[in-house]
Amino acid sequence: MSTGDQFISLLARWNAGDEAAFKSLVSLCYAELRRLAHHRLVQENSNLTLNTTALVHEAYVRLTEHRPQKVTDRNHFFAVAATVMRRVLVDNARERLAAKRDGGIRLELEPDMLSASDRDVDLLALDEALTRLAELDSQQSQIVELRYFGGLSIEDTSQFLGISPATVKRSWSSARAWLLREMSRGEAQA
Repeated sequence: MSTGDQFISLLARWNAGDEAAFKSLVSLCYAELRRLAHHRLVQENSNLTLNTTALVHEAYVRLTEHRPQKVTDRNHFFAVAATVMRRVLVDNARERLAAKRDGGIRLELEPDMLSASDRDVDLLALDEALTRLAELDSQQSQIVELRYFGGLSIEDTSQFLGISPATVKRSWSSARAWLLREMSRGEAQA
């Protein structure tokens, strides 16, 4: 059985409630999950207490405790994992901020993310801005989450959401500009 067929089989079993299948699914995708987690963590300054392995393991624990209703395919699985990793990072940042009360965790976005190549972005501010964006335009918020936190390409995001790549590109550009403006406002108020 090919890896792709094995993934589909395990995903179907997990969707049917087989928790052992989820464990096998994570084992099958562990290297890719670590790559996804590493991609998120490599952006941060040295303040974060999580490492790649800890982030993957915490996401695993949360997925076993709060299993999504149905995961449809590989892209959806990694989008769910990215969303859970985002929650882990935000929760970790909140805990550290509560303990320190003098700054919090800052992540540096990739140069093409928010058009601010030398800019550190506060993960909590990004999360708050994404939450506000979701209230205004849930699709744009989801595109940012899939692209930034999930590391999905324009094409993968398009396929996952069932919209054209051109729509993803336009929404991605618009969402980045909106987030930059919102986060700049937050900094000006601080």
